[in-house]
Amino acid sequence: MEQYNVTGMSCAACSARVEKAVGKVPGVTACSVSLLTNSMGVEGSASPQAIIQAVEEAGYGASLKGGRSEAAAAVNDEEALKDRETPVLKRRLIASLCLLIPLMYLTMGHMMWGWPLPKWFDGNHVAMGLVQLILTGLVMVINQKFFISGFKALFHRAPNMDTLVALGSSASFLWSLYVLFAMTRAVVDGNSEAVMGYMMDFYFESAAMILTLITVGKMLEARAKGRTTDALKGLMKLAPKTAVLVRDGAEVEVPIAQVKRGDVFAVKPGESIPVDGVVLEGISAVNEAALTGESIPVDKAAGDAVSAATINQSGYLKCEATRVGEDTTLSQIIKMVSDAAATKAPIAKIADKVSGVFVPVVIGIALVTTLIWLLVGQTAGYALARGISVLVISCPCALGLATPVAIMVGNGMGAKNGILFKTAVSLEETGKVSIVALDKTGTITLGEPKVTDILPAEGYDEAALLRLAASVEKRSEHPLAKAIMALADEWHADIDEVAGFTALPGNGIAAELDGARVLGGSAKYIESQVAIPDALARQARALAEAGKTPLLFARDGRLAGIIAVADVIKEDSPQAIRELQGMGIRVAMLTGDNPRTAKAIGDQAGVDGVIAGVLPDGKEAVVRALAEKGKVAMVGDGINDAPALTRADIGIAIGAGTDVAIDAADVVLMKSRLSDVPAAIRLSRATLRNIHENLFWAFIYNVIGIPLAAGCFIKLFGWTLNPMFGAAAMSLSSFCVVSNALRLNLFKLRDPGRDKKAAQPADISDVIAQLSARSAEGEGVRMRLTIEGMMCEHCEKRVCKALEKVPGVTSAEADHHTGIATIRATQPVDADVLKQVVEAQDYPVTAVETL
Repeated sequence: MEQYNVTGMSCAACSARVEKAVGKVPGVTACSVSLLTNSMGVEGSASPQAIIQAVEEAGYGASLKGGRSEAAAAVNDEEALKDRETPVLKRRLIASLCLLIPLMYLTMGHMMWGWPLPKWFDGNHVAMGLVQLILTGLVMVINQKFFISGFKALFHRAPNMDTLVALGSSASFLWSLYVLFAMTRAVVDGNSEAVMGYMMDFYFESAAMILTLITVGKMLEARAKGRTTDALKGLMKLAPKTAVLVRDGAEVEVPIAQVKRGDVFAVKPGESIPVDGVVLEGISAVNEAALTGESIPVDKAAGDAVSAATINQSGYLKCEATRVGEDTTLSQIIKMVSDAAATKAPIAKIADKVSGVFVPVVIGIALVTTLIWLLVGQTAGYALARGISVLVISCPCALGLATPVAIMVGNGMGAKNGILFKTAVSLEETGKVSIVALDKTGTITLGEPKVTDILPAEGYDEAALLRLAASVEKRSEHPLAKAIMALADEWHADIDEVAGFTALPGNGIAAELDGARVLGGSAKYIESQVAIPDALARQARALAEAGKTPLLFARDGRLAGIIAVADVIKEDSPQAIRELQGMGIRVAMLTGDNPRTAKAIGDQAGVDGVIAGVLPDGKEAVVRALAEKGKVAMVGDGINDAPALTRADIGIAIGAGTDVAIDAADVVLMKSRLSDVPAAIRLSRATLRNIHENLFWAFIYNVIGIPLAAGCFIKLFGWTLNPMFGAAAMSLSSFCVVSNALRLNLFKLRDPGRDKKAAQPADISDVIAQLSARSAEGEGVRMRLTIEGMMCEHCEKRVCKALEKVPGVTSAEADHHTGIATIRATQPVDADVLKQVVEAQDYPVTAVETL
């Protein structure tokens, strides 16, 4: 999508006009104009010159937002969002008030309440009219922008809000000018009775008051609109302006635009990290709140990734730049938020259609109103007042702003909390989902093994067992060994040196410790070496049935105990799933794991259904099947789950961190917290509710205001509307809509207290049953391998990965508990080939059979 700056727009009719003009350019497939940010997004093959020309022919200005370095982009975009309107409008308002106050004193104060006037006004009604003429003329000159913009738009046959204001105030002024000439003639003729009648027909103060009140409304609206982009401007201010590069051993400070990929930069405590990179030297805590909203600093050491705009808090870091300019995480976030602001939500199309024809219709109603009152015998002044009231009370801006201001505030609110909606459509549609499909690994679970249980045998305690296990696992590269070592570091356990370390593929490890033989490995292997007490054997089986991997350790032929390791669920996962269910949303878990492990995790998490044995290419079919029951959101890591994320109505990439540029997802969650999923849905629902409120008030304002201004209620209730009050109502309508949108900043998106449950939640039980059965039955040829030595999920994945590389094999499943692997293939596969690829991974194969 190409981004353009657009100038000269003043209301929703203007943005509709620009959108219509650009949409007619050959090669343009989509165009979205944002009145809020004065920007335009265009998709298609049309040249920028053709697009700019179309905008200019429509009576507006346009310029292409060019590609720039990160710092330049941030500065220029921040300048583009800077509130330049409010100061100008404030000066205009002050000048207008300085002239309006004496004008109102002269007209209202003297005429209605008899306030004193200078003696030279005594009986000189023409002089009073001339002073009113001069004061009103000066107010019109000060607010000439309304007339220039309004009549220019009328000339281009695209009248806008400024056209209504210009026509209303011009009609008041010209009518009053005619009355002044008529009164002058009456004075010359000596007709004092006619002179007093003419004095009551002056509408100079209405013309000036209309312009002043509209300026008040415009200023309030501009100030409120400026606040809606605070979140985006806050992100832009985070972009560092300089970086300290390490060149030839010396530190050199350079502008951020000069940093290139591969450069080495240094960051001292308290400084911002300038670009995305990887730590080469040093240990520190980095505050990533600017990007993720997480206030707790993250420890960084050599090999860890760091992101631009995060704060180095404690240590000295030396890093290598990996992403610079517009490729950094910060730049991608800014681009997402600004792109979302440049797109339109589906609900906005209704308001856009109305806004496109609103002003011509209002002008027609004003003319008809004036004619009808003249035909029923009212004076020209009275009829004109009704027509002018119709013009100045009508407000297309409230309709045009109802959706974009809420989208901008909601988007900014999400960005501050690490929730990024790529488009306005995704922000609107996320709250409508009725089914959430969750990938297991890395979404519900941490995605890495952790020690879950320590069960010491007689003669050992937990600390002694962990010390023994860590001592022997120290030299192992197995993922399960890393989990034990991580816990040993956390407990500050003493680790002994071992000799004669030997890895026994498929079984475990062996080593010598103080002359004693130490063994570690699967229950099956340790059982063949030492006697296992019945109580511990039962506990090992129970752990396996719960989806955990029990590792047994023995010393000198005697069992020391069991340490269970598993990919544990995140702390917030069960609560997040309960919150989703509390909203009336059904939750399904998709995983490539075997059914037993999947069911154990699903039960802990509390999901509504589990579909096991699903490979990445099969998840897309699962999402398609679930979509028959309702709108589906797929939550995954955004990489392996890309087909499913694309297929889902809403794709949510969780835990993206430094990889926010995920094309497949509609929503990107910066933190690896599942609780952000209900928060995103909650925010979407609140935003949509706010849009509905804005549209209701914008429509109802015009539905009631226009008939009231036209005098439709005079016969019924005696209600009439002075043009000045009409202008006041018009000026406040847009301000009220924008202010209502700003209420979203107070919304508590993590509070489930006000969640509303759907009346009829989607029933996915039959779909889950069908998909589970299909997964179990499979398609094509099925073959089973009996394998020794698989000890954990990582062993399963290693075997599956090897088998899936065999030509003809479409999928593979493995279960380390049973020692069985099952493949699906388009045709029979040579058993020797299957045996060879598995044994190449150090897992002996004892049997291969076709099912």
